[in-house]
Amino acid sequence: MSRRTELGDFLRKCRADLTPEHAGLPESQSGRRVRGLRREEVAALAGVSVDYYTRLEQGRHSSPSEAVLDALARVFRLDAVGRAHLADLARPVRRSPAPPPTQRVRPAMHQLIASMTDQPALILGRRTDVLASNTLARALLTDWTQLPPRHRNYTRWIFLDPAAREAFLDWPTVAAEVVGTLRLYAGRNPDDVRLNELVGELTIRSADFRRWWNGHQVHERTYGVKRMMHPAVGPITLRFEALSLPGDPEQTLFLYSTDPGSPSHDNLRLLGLLAAQQVAGAAAAVSDPPPVPDASRTVDPS
Repeated sequence: MSRRTELGDFLRKCRADLTPEHAGLPESQSGRRVRGLRREEVAALAGVSVDYYTRLEQGRHSSPSEAVLDALARVFRLDAVGRAHLADLARPVRRSPAPPPTQRVRPAMHQLIASMTDQPALILGRRTDVLASNTLARALLTDWTQLPPRHRNYTRWIFLDPAAREAFLDWPTVAAEVVGTLRLYAGRNPDDVRLNELVGELTIRSADFRRWWNGHQVHERTYGVKRMMHPAVGPITLRFEALSLPGDPEQTLFLYSTDPGSPSHDNLRLLGLLAAQQVAGAAAAVSDPPPVPDASRTVDPS
């Protein structure tokens, strides 16, 4: 989909979501035929001509000025994330000469999150690809290392793995927010082939994803709370912090924690013990293969 079309879709969504009352206009008259504001109302509030605004929505004009973008953001009451997304969609497309390099997590970061035995930690990259995770994160969510490389994606897991729906008590909120995060990335990287493939697959396979993606909401995850139900240990309420990593701002470290002394804290510790036992058992099985039968004591079946 072209950048102009994306901009038009976003503007129409913003216009439809804003009522005349919230825009400071007189109460809507009976017989209003459109949801939200009319184009002429948006144009008047933003200080542009109706023809100019119509051409923006219809994809017949590109590169509006910063003043126009500021005016539209004010009219639609966009927050900082929404204003940044609007600017991304209005920015002229500059074709990249080559696809971006494959993202690699530095060895020191692998060691750092592996040393966190009491905190789940994972690193997400472009398009919410899971680049690294520690033992407790894999026990809490899913073992990304057992998935094909192309399937190691947080958004894909959220929508296509039935276990994810069971894991989050607020799954609709979690899922809608991750779609908003993907939308934000898409605005900045419209030519990402892998992203287009991911969106295409999820649009076909998930009606929920398709509905939220077409809603054009954007979301930036910085911190928050997630309520989970783990099949082995029960309910866990987690706080998370999202930190951009130096050297690659497209890599984000997610750290999860629980309130000390809470039932969630105890359940997470129990999950850590169970995960450590599984890792130790797997290591022992590899290091101690079953003994080779003694040929001298083998019974001849004949």
